[in-house]
Amino acid sequence: MSVHKEIKRITTHVLQKMKVDGERISMLTAYDYSMARIFDDAGIDIILVGDSASNVMAGHETTLPITLDQMIYHAASVVRAIKRCFVVVDLPFGSYQGNSKEALSSAIRIMKETGAHGIKIEGGEEIIESVKRIISAGVPVMGHLGLTPQSIYKFGTYAVRATEEAEANKLINDAKLLQEAGCFAIVLEKIPATLAKTVAESVEIPIIGIGAGKYVDGQVLVMHDMLGINKEFKPRFLRRYLDLYTEIYGATQAYIHDVKAKDFPNDNEQY
Repeated sequence: MSVHKEIKRITTHVLQKMKVDGERISMLTAYDYSMARIFDDAGIDIILVGDSASNVMAGHETTLPITLDQMIYHAASVVRAIKRCFVVVDLPFGSYQGNSKEALSSAIRIMKETGAHGIKIEGGEEIIESVKRIISAGVPVMGHLGLTPQSIYKFGTYAVRATEEAEANKLINDAKLLQEAGCFAIVLEKIPATLAKTVAESVEIPIIGIGAGKYVDGQVLVMHDMLGINKEFKPRFLRRYLDLYTEIYGATQAYIHDVKAKDFPNDNEQY
């Protein structure tokens, strides 16, 4: 029987059981109360309060500008909406790279001020000390390897990562290090599907992919991409389930027309 039918609240234990049982994990980003409530009611397993809010909510070119305070605002809004799913929050750029004490302080702020269930952090061996310190304080940590958007200026491109043997081997090693440090799951972004399969089979914790193929334990998409609110972003891995841009555009034009034509409000829509 699906885990969906058995439990009232998703936890790290439930996510681990889903991997063992071969049940795929569903994950979407959300940044506000209203959308998070819909996703939770629909039965999503994990909501990621992503630093992608920097792009889709604030209009920045990269994820780098968003602050810890802004992430806490979005995360608290999401947590107030949910009853069932697991909520993970990105540690934003600049809140953990300096040293492990700063990383722990940032993670604790998120947990205390939002009520979230865990944090996500980008990187492998380079940030393993921070991962260990955060986990030692009792905070669940999700790793993130492959294309790591906070390092975009280092990479210089959003192209597929780990296509060369050396980088692929490092990614596999980093995944094992994150598991050994105590991470409960890892996101793999934009890497070859065969490599993602190798990673998923090499570790015992859930591997969640975005542009990492079908052989992993779950999938995550950015809400605005999945719902078709964005028009410009068209990577190969994206499947749009709605075209909300067109729907909202049309509804807005209809509203404008009715207001201009003095058709709204009509007699039944006033007091």
